Amino acid sequence: MCEHPTCREAGEFRAPGWRGSNFDGPGEYRWFCLDHVREFNAGYDFFEGLSAEEILAAQSPSAGWATGSRAFTSTAGVDGLPRWADFDDPLDAIGARAHGIKSRSRREAEMAQDGRFTKEEAKALDAMGLGLDVDRHRLRRRYSELVRRYHPDRNGGDRRHEARLGRVVEAYQLLRKSSAIG
Repeated sequence: MCEHPTCREAGEFRAPGWRGSNFDGPGEYRWFCLDHVREFNAGYDFFEGLSAEEILAAQSPSAGWATGSRAFTSTAGVDGLPRWADFDDPLDAIGARAHGIKSRSRREAEMAQDGRFTKEEAKALDAMGLGLDVDRHRLRRRYSELVRRYHPDRNGGDRRHEARLGRVVEAYQLLRKSSAIG
């Protein structure tokens, strides 16, 4: 039904609602009949509250390209999530990344349920991008690979990955003492 208070027509046309789009999907929409969506659109101002500079920036053909996306960096895919370049269809890439992010806690729970690993060890395995089939040789090789990738000396002094390096070192220190890894 049309969401206009006095209308009983079918609400076939959507308009921006109360909640905007975010990672979990599109926001809430309002649904109107053709006459009322036209009325809504006539009074809707996308740029309301923006300065002239902000409006100009939003209208620029290159708007949104000024910031880098982690998915396109050289370290993309390191966290166990797929890279954009791994897919031909962008929608497949978006779906795979979303699935990877949402299933991370599920994987940790499965590892802990396996009985071999504690919850902390499962989180450490995930931080290093390793699964249940890990052995000491594979753990050490993965640790070396990640340290080389994230260490500031290997990145021209760039310290952006320092926090990630710290998580990798902590994870390795925990896992190398684990009796569950053979």
